[in-house]
Amino acid sequence: MQKKDIGLAVLVLVVGAVVAVINPRFLSPINLANTANLIGLFGLFSIAEAFVIVTAGIELSVGSIIALLGVIFVDLIVNQGVSWPVAGLIVMLIGGGLGAVHGWLVTALRLQPFVVTLCGLLIYRGIARFYTKDGTAGFSFGDDFPALEWLVAGRTAGVPHSFIAFAVIAVVAWFVLHRTVFGRHLFAVGKNEEAARYSGINTRQVIVAAYVICAVLTGFSAIFFAMYTRSIHPASHGSFYELYAIAAAVLGGFSLRGGEGSIIGVVLGVVLLQMLQNLVNLLGIPSSLNFAVMGSVILLGVIADNQISKHRSARRQANVLASLAPGAVKATPGKA
Repeated sequence: MQKKDIGLAVLVLVVGAVVAVINPRFLSPINLANTANLIGLFGLFSIAEAFVIVTAGIELSVGSIIALLGVIFVDLIVNQGVSWPVAGLIVMLIGGGLGAVHGWLVTALRLQPFVVTLCGLLIYRGIARFYTKDGTAGFSFGDDFPALEWLVAGRTAGVPHSFIAFAVIAVVAWFVLHRTVFGRHLFAVGKNEEAARYSGINTRQVIVAAYVICAVLTGFSAIFFAMYTRSIHPASHGSFYELYAIAAAVLGGFSLRGGEGSIIGVVLGVVLLQMLQNLVNLLGIPSSLNFAVMGSVILLGVIADNQISKHRSARRQANVLASLAPGAVKATPGKA
């Protein structure tokens, strides 16, 4: 674990202890299971966001993609008679296609990721509303998909399957990002895309792959949310979810400038955010303040990242100056 991860883990434990003292219901089995379920649901697309942020990009259409793919998934299995495994595969393929389009626009046309994904946020939300005629997509009375419901919304030994899926995805993402050549390429592109290109890395391919991975994982997340809510109103479903994802990534040490971050940190960031949300609920604080909490967390994370970067830069500069100071390097006398 990195120093940032250790610090965040300590913060999670401290916040958890404070919440438990303020309201002992926090440690009740029901509340812990519900919190674990939410950690799993929000953690899936937070990891997805991290793959884009590490390349110095941003994905603002996460919530809209969840809404669009959610209504498509429900429509396929409820109205079109498509089996849920095939419907799930179709949804993730559509997600991958959307990610590929985003990556192409960013790399081939050199558009800003912020602009591309902001447009995606508006476009996909609009398509989702048009798809359902601005109505609600959901399951009718009597619709029964026992295998799907158990697999996605069920629990094993009291542990929600969404949390288990999140844990598995987190392990795979950690391995890909921190133990593979592709992961090193992602960090290199985020740190300095031009230098990465000169070193022989196909930067366009790496960036497109990052957006595809993000969109596929978001499609996977959309299935879980569809089964969790069982009713999707596309005008509001998934709204501001990109805030959660960005906040979790920033808390996890992913710099918005790219080239830094840890999957363990994202996991801890998701846990911390859901603990704060749980605290808001247990204390009876109006839910309308949730967005204020998210905004404050993002702001504090960005400020901390900025200050840490300045400190590192100043320390590196001091080390360079110290190495160039007179007498810092002693000449080796030659042989007579």
